Amino acid sequence: MEKFKQRWEIQKNWQLLFPFLGVLVTFYSSYKLFNRFAEEFHFGFKIVLTFILTYLFIRLFLFLFKKLENKWKVTYKWEMIAIFMVFAITGSSSLFVGRPLMKWIGITKENLNITIYWILYIIIGLIFYQILLVTYGWLFGQHKFFWEFEKKMLKRFGLGRFLQ
Repeated sequence: MEKFKQRWEIQKNWQLLFPFLGVLVTFYSSYKLFNRFAEEFHFGFKIVLTFILTYLFIRLFLFLFKKLENKWKVTYKWEMIAIFMVFAITGSSSLFVGRPLMKWIGITKENLNITIYWILYIIIGLIFYQILLVTYGWLFGQHKFFWEFEKKMLKRFGLGRFLQ
């Protein structure tokens, strides 16, 4: 355990929560993904293949950590896990917020041109993505990172003038 803590630069036991949640969320995502494409398989076979897919995802994430470690300025390696989790939760949440909001406003595929519907859906999703990214970043203790990330993103969208 000490070797693991040193590798991820974990100083306090509560920081172990992030690697644990990272593996748990990766396992759940692997199961949902595998279950979506292979519903007819036996449960035991699904679990075995889910473990294999989880292992492959973790290897991919560790590769991405190495690539992004120098690009993203974080103090500790365990913060990378928190950042990846914030991106994952934000992406899913922005879709869950956008869809009911559009229904509440009265925008549906039936009463609007499908192209305009999807353009509005993407715009609403992006707006909520920006808000939720900073909010979840704050909840996960990474507000500074995500606020800087948000400012860069807004500048790329040509909205940097609103930051002054």
